[in-house]
Amino acid sequence: MNFKSHGSAVSIFCPLTSGVLAALLLAGCTGFPTTGELEAQQDLAAVGSEFRPGDGGAPLPALSADSSLGVYLRYAVLNQPQVEAAYYDWAASVRNITVERSLPDPRLTFSADVTSMVEALMPGLMMDLPGPGKLKAAAGVATAESRAKYYAFESSVLQAAFALKKAYYELHFLEGKVRVNQETLSLANDVEKLARSQNEAGKVTLQDVLRAQMEQDRLTTEIENLEDSRNPAVAQFKSALGLKWKDSAPPVPNRFESTPLNLDSDEFMASALARNPRLRAMEAEVQGADASLRLAYKARVPDFSVGLEADVKSSPLMVTPQLGISLPVWRDKTAAQIAAAQANKSAAEARLSAEEIALAVEYAEKSFLLREASRSLDLLSGRLLPKARQSVEVAQSGYVTAKVDFLNLLDAQRTLRDLQLAEVEARLQRELALAELSLVVLGKLPEDAPVLSQKESP
Repeated sequence: MNFKSHGSAVSIFCPLTSGVLAALLLAGCTGFPTTGELEAQQDLAAVGSEFRPGDGGAPLPALSADSSLGVYLRYAVLNQPQVEAAYYDWAASVRNITVERSLPDPRLTFSADVTSMVEALMPGLMMDLPGPGKLKAAAGVATAESRAKYYAFESSVLQAAFALKKAYYELHFLEGKVRVNQETLSLANDVEKLARSQNEAGKVTLQDVLRAQMEQDRLTTEIENLEDSRNPAVAQFKSALGLKWKDSAPPVPNRFESTPLNLDSDEFMASALARNPRLRAMEAEVQGADASLRLAYKARVPDFSVGLEADVKSSPLMVTPQLGISLPVWRDKTAAQIAAAQANKSAAEARLSAEEIALAVEYAEKSFLLREASRSLDLLSGRLLPKARQSVEVAQSGYVTAKVDFLNLLDAQRTLRDLQLAEVEARLQRELALAELSLVVLGKLPEDAPVLSQKESP
């Protein structure tokens, strides 16, 4: 608001107006937060106090070979840059709610009437006022977008946890493959000694000794390759913890921890549909599209502008009020906005349905892989491996008595090794399927994850 006067009135007006404007500009104004805005800010403060206290890095747990897998998971979640990026995307979307529900900034105006001299000098203040309900609808859109960003943050936490488990399991079972080949090499050394003694006794030719040595060389190279592959496996484990290339390699946990999971089909899918963050993010997108549709309907409502101008050169003081109103006369434009918003809502609903279908397919695929790996383990551990070990023993005894030739002995030895490696691989695939079902499909967050509890989720 501006006041004006002429002569002595100016001396009163100018300090008064300058003081009011200075106070407004320096102190600023605050609007009226919506319920969704306040809830989103509370959620952000709750997560931020644990994930990024004081907007700095959270204290990372100490890692040692005796640490549990849960400690490693917490370290990965707190230290993974992708999780941090998703968190700040969410934080930005929460702050954007305030932007969207706020009134436009007021405008200072200035005009003058000039002939041969300044006839009138008119400073003023103008304020644009969006039509009734528009700011609330815009805040609703921003609130839904912030919910979607939160669930994207939850998804990043789950992806970081899965990446850590995947690297951990692959590194653990790599050691199992090395152990199998070392045991097979030890067996090959025994066979080579046996072939040498048989050759010295004149029972077999030198060819058997050479074949045994060739098998030793092949296994030695295989062990070297596996041990060399430990470097990229450790690098993957290190990356899953959010460590940079210049950071030292972390200790690998000594204890093996599987992923407990109840796979009751009906209950599992019901839980997945209720808690999977990808689905919940898409539900938030549908809510945002619905809010955008309500905002599009508000395009029919005119906007307003109000203000005052004061002529500081007139006497007596002359104040000129101003009022403006927009005229939403372009009905085809308004209709197009509404139709576009309706189409966006239909698209969001279709994407949600498609994701539900994809989640069901993903569950079917991963649960099949789990059952397949479990059946393979039962077959290998319960029937094939005991028979393969017995076959090697029989072949060794038969070779000593010249009832079995060297090629059959070598074949029995290789069969045992292949079955042992198949068992290791089946265990790896079983653990990966369990982890993916638990984290990616079900959305079961790790303990102590810096996220909202299920009851607090928006």
